[in-house]
Amino acid sequence: MNPLASRKQLLIAESELNRAQLVQGWQTMADEFHSLTKQAKTLGSIATAVATLIGGIASCRRKKEAAAEKPSWWQSILKGVGVVSNFWSEFREQSK
Repeated sequence: MNPLASRKQLLIAESELNRAQLVQGWQTMADEFHSLTKQAKTLGSIATAVATLIGGIASCRRKKEAAAEKPSWWQSILKGVGVVSNFWSEFREQSK
């Protein structure tokens, strides 16, 4: 085998190794992406449940404090959380 043919065989072998590493890297990245997506969906479900709970509590508090003229800062925050909860629920339904 002459030096040129030997060099060609080495380059082919190196190319195959590089391809295998690239495929493995893409697979690892895809697995990580799927894992992060699953975690984000779980976190989103928890956030939606908490926001709904806080909205319900705010609604109960609003009924009790309906006689007050100016809403407290706590009510304003809970109202904002309720709005965010509604938007989040709509966004999650569209992304499915």
